[in-house]
Formats: sequence, structure tokens, C-alpha cells
Amino acid sequence: MASATPADAATLQPLASSVSEPAFEVLEKSVRVQDEEIIDAQQTVIDTRSLPSEKQPDVIIVDWDGPDDPENPRNWASKKKWAAAMTVSAFAFISPVSSSMVAPAAAQIAEEFNITNSTEIALTISVFVLGYAFGPLFLGPLSEIYGRTPILRGANLWYTLWNLVCGFATNRGELIAFRFLSGLGGSAALATGGAVLSDMWTPEQRGEAIAIYSLAPLLGPAIGPVAGGWISQLSTWRWVFRSTSIAAFAVQLFGIVYLQETLAPALLQKKAKAVRKQLDEEGGRSYSVTHVDKSDHRWGEIMQKALVRPFVLFAQEPIIQLFGIYLAFVYGTIYLVFTTLPDIFAYVYHEKVGIASLHYLALGLGLFSASQINARLLDRVYIYFKNRNGGIGEPEFRLPTVFPGTLLVPIGLLISGWAAQEHVHWIVVDIGLAIIGAGMILTFQGMQTYVIDAFTVYAASALAAVSCFRSLAGFGFPLFAPVMYNALGYGKGNTILAAVFFAIGPPSVFLFWKYGARIRAMSQRAKKMQMQLPTQVPGEKR
Repeated sequence: MASATPADAATLQPLASSVSEPAFEVLEKSVRVQDEEIIDAQQTVIDTRSLPSEKQPDVIIVDWDGPDDPENPRNWASKKKWAAAMTVSAFAFISPVSSSMVAPAAAQIAEEFNITNSTEIALTISVFVLGYAFGPLFLGPLSEIYGRTPILRGANLWYTLWNLVCGFATNRGELIAFRFLSGLGGSAALATGGAVLSDMWTPEQRGEAIAIYSLAPLLGPAIGPVAGGWISQLSTWRWVFRSTSIAAFAVQLFGIVYLQETLAPALLQKKAKAVRKQLDEEGGRSYSVTHVDKSDHRWGEIMQKALVRPFVLFAQEPIIQLFGIYLAFVYGTIYLVFTTLPDIFAYVYHEKVGIASLHYLALGLGLFSASQINARLLDRVYIYFKNRNGGIGEPEFRLPTVFPGTLLVPIGLLISGWAAQEHVHWIVVDIGLAIIGAGMILTFQGMQTYVIDAFTVYAASALAAVSCFRSLAGFGFPLFAPVMYNALGYGKGNTILAAVFFAIGPPSVFLFWKYGARIRAMSQRAKKMQMQLPTQVPGEKR
């Protein structure tokens, strides 16, 4: 059998070997694209049956050009990494702004469309989050096939267009339908953003980036109502949607300029196509290059497997189930708070829409302050426990900063609920809101990083499965909030929520801290990831 020509080797710098029987040969090259896992990133398939024996080529294995290859996202310059991280965070910020920005304008919408049922009014707000429940189940796996960038850009454009259409709705049915469709597209950053950061940073380095990214989906809903309140007061509710669409389009432009592909298989696929093109031009030989799963070479089956993966994780993985349930309660509560604040400050404190919306800043202050502190602690705490564990990192080392979060949320609920119930000065309600925000961001950042560390290869699918739980709660909680508070009042209503938090929060985190390794051992995928992990990858750059 013929060998590759010197020109081929010099030009393409491939790793080559002879092709032997059978005629249809597949060689794999396992390449490192994530820290602490090895995935089958690229395979080169050559059908030698159609070629004369004297012209049968060698197999070209497409790989990075060594551990310091600048094309590998792990080796990108720090500025390039942070440009991508901040762009993804912007995607994750602008969409959640739309989820709550309409809350202060709910009364105007109800009046124009003659909506009298409080649950139906809440539905016009929370149906956006229902899109968050289903979008990631498809967008996450698609990003693992086609790459992060096209999914993020395309989905954000979809969200922007449908959000703009919301501003032209002529009845309640159209508004609800358009809100749901925009939520589907807006969920992309929630499904793939954490995976983008995992593509670029090792576990020891990614904590700060994830802390900033995790802040965006919670800070957005806290900031949105402030703008929405003033826009609806000074203009109409329709401009709430138009203004967010303008902002989303600006973010889209940033995404086109600063967001580059980070998924290693997608990058290697592009490189493989260039190799195939050059070889075809030089030798007239037929090459077929793909990056499929090692036992599967049909795109239809690949698509089916990837799209089903979040549902499989959801059904089979204890980590996804337990974290999903707890984060669902956290997420549902924060959207319950978002939708009830306008009533508290309008009817208890008799404030106008614009002034009442400013109280969301208290929630945002708690989110931002705790996030900045936690961003500096996540990696330090992880490295500290890793060093004490003989240099072996574990996902459980992300949990120490979650403990205080499980206590702060119920404390904040008690303060804000009873202060509003007893008509105490509004600053006390705001203090409670700030404490709630601090607790929620500590919980989200630690648990999300845990999931990414445990399911590194399939981080997007794992986050999509968790997101489905929490988004369903974010959709459902605001629907029963009016009934609950009308029957119990803000004090007793928040006391019930706080009691549930105390009952499931600290015990759940302790359970994972104490028995997390055993729980992960029950997870076939998480266990597989851990077995494949070395502790260090030479040549990786921060």
C-alpha cells in the first residue's frame, strides 16, 4: 500500500500510518479538549474500496498541533477567552431581562386585553420561562453537534424577533404565544453558556468565569423590571418589548464580533475539512472526514442520540434529579418574588409603577455583591480542598460556598414577608430582598459549577436537564402566588416557603458533601468522566 507523500506530510503535518484490511478502515485519535476528560473528538474515515490498490492512501489523523496549539480554546489568550465569556454572559443577561421586564406593565396589559383573572395575568409574565424549560432540551444537544456559536447566535436572533413581535400583539392569546416562542430562543445561553466556559478553562480556573456567567440569568430579571416600570409609566407596555429587542440586537452584534467557536470537535471538524480539500486538490483522492461517536457514523443516529441525551440524564442520573429539584424550588421562588413585588409596593406602600420598580435594585444588589465575593472564593476553595485531597479535584469541593446560601434565602423571605405584612418601613423589605438575592446566587453558582465538573463532556445536556426542572418551577410558582398571598398574607406565605427551604436546603447540600462521591458512583456518565481524568494537562494556559 502506498504511503503519504512527503509533500502531504510537510503541508498538513498529519500523523499517518498504513491502511490494512478490511478495506473500510477507521482510525480514532483521542484528543484532550477538556481538562479532566478525554473524548473521541475526531475520526478520519477513508473508503479505500473505490481506489486502486496502488493508490490507496494512508489514514490522516486530525489532531491539535501539540499541547500548545493556539487554536485549542484552552490555549487562547486571556483576552480572547474573557471576550467570549463576557459575550456569553451578555446573551444570558438580556433574555432574562425580558422574562421579568413586563411585570410592572402587567396592569396595563390586563386593562388593554380585558384580563381580569390574576392567574391569567401572571401567565402573560411566566409563560416566557416555560420556553426556558423546553428550549435547552434541544439547543444544548445541538450545540454539542454543530458547535456553540451557531446555536447561540441563531437562537438569540429567534428570541429577538419574537420578542419584538410581542410588542405588536393584538390580543392575549397572541401575546402568550409570542412570549413562549421568544423564551424558546432566549434559553440558548442558559443551555450552552456554562459549556462554553468549560471549553476554555480547567476546573481550577473556571470558577471566576462561571461566577460572572451565573450572575447574568438572575441579575437580568432583577434589573429588567426597573427599566420596564419607567418605560411603561412614561410610554406604553409595547415599548417594553421593543426596547429589549433593540438591546438584544446590540448583543447579537457583539456575538458576531467577539464570540468564536469553542467546541473542540467542531474546530477539529473544520480543520479536517481543510485537510480533505487540500488532499483532494493535490492527489485527486476521495476522502470522507467526520467526527462522529466511535460506534456510529450516521448523522441521523447521532442527532437522535444527542437530542435524547437530556431526557436520559433527567431520568437516570441522581445528581440531575436531586440538584434539579432543589434548584427548581430556588428558581420558582425568585420568579414568585419578581411577580409579587409590584403588588406589594403598589398596594401596601402606595407607590407609583416607576418608583416601585426601583426596589428590584435591592434584589440585584444582593445578587451582585454575593457574586463578586463568591467569584473570588470558588476557585480558591476548590484548590484548597484539592490540595488536601492529594491533588485530586472533586466536584464536591464547589459546595462549601453553597451552605450559607441555603440559610440566607429563607432568612430573607421571613424578613421581607413579615415586613410587608406589618407595613414596616420599605427599607426592611429591601434588606430582605437583598439577602434573598445573595443566597440565591451563592446556591446557583456552586451547584451549576458542580454539574459542569461532574458532566464535563455532556455539560450542555446536563445543564439542559437541570434547567428544565427549574424553568418549569419558574413558570408555575408565579401562577399560584396570587392565590397563596390572598389567602395567607405575605408573612405566612413567605414563612411556608422559608420552612421548605430550611427543610430541603441545608440537608441536601450536606448529603452531597458527605456522600457525593457515592452518588456520582451511581451515575454511569459521571463515573466514566472521573475514571478518564488525569489531574493535569501539560501546556494549558490560563
